[in-house]
Amino acid sequence: MPLNAPLTHWSGQRVWIVGASSGIGAALAHDLLARGARVAVSARSADKLAALTGALALPLDVRAAAALPAAMQQLQAEFGGLDLLVYCAGTYVPQRAAAFDLASALAHDDVNYRGALHTLAAVLPVLQAQHRGHIALVSSVAGWRGLPQALAYGPTKAALTNLAEVLYVDLRAAGIGVSVINPGFVETQLTAQNAFAMPGLQTPQQAAAAIVRGWQRGDFDIHFPKRFTFVLRLLRILPYRLYFAVVSRFTGL
Repeated sequence: MPLNAPLTHWSGQRVWIVGASSGIGAALAHDLLARGARVAVSARSADKLAALTGALALPLDVRAAAALPAAMQQLQAEFGGLDLLVYCAGTYVPQRAAAFDLASALAHDDVNYRGALHTLAAVLPVLQAQHRGHIALVSSVAGWRGLPQALAYGPTKAALTNLAEVLYVDLRAAGIGVSVINPGFVETQLTAQNAFAMPGLQTPQQAAAAIVRGWQRGDFDIHFPKRFTFVLRLLRILPYRLYFAVVSRFTGL
């Protein structure tokens, strides 16, 4: 039995993608627009949002708390409500403890996690008043366990996964679905910084298709590509002594 009501009929569905200027967010916008959804898109880059033909552009910075309620009001005026929120805003800069950068770590927290909280504060009252809707948070397999290079990034994604779990428990009785999206490596400007081989690397379009399939199945945890994420799932259950040894052996760090 699915944990969420399957999302199968997209025509006329009102979707807000926060973090849609490139990568997975932009690919999702294109996919859902092609399926007939009414899509609003947000990011800091107004010119990139304008290139998403057919979408309602709501430029904003998720670090500005007041910007989210204002955008939600504009979306309601245009769409009359909201059926699906996708929080896809994120930043990533590789970091290890030997070169700890506090400013960078806090910047990751501001965008990857606190930005999601600002967005939820604007959206939750609307969904609760409707007694329906769906919230999707784009996390990462990097949040499943501690990994090298992810000192600033991984903890914020772990926080998003935990947040999604709590939201699901709190909102299911209210008729509001929740899903957490845990991609493996996706070809974006952010992952282009990685100087190591990325197994199972996918295009943003492949990622968008996998996410839509997960919503159609009613999944809570949408992770892909399975051949890669199932291996990481096994690592999650290893005791620390074995886990640290495996990570050290395969990363050389």
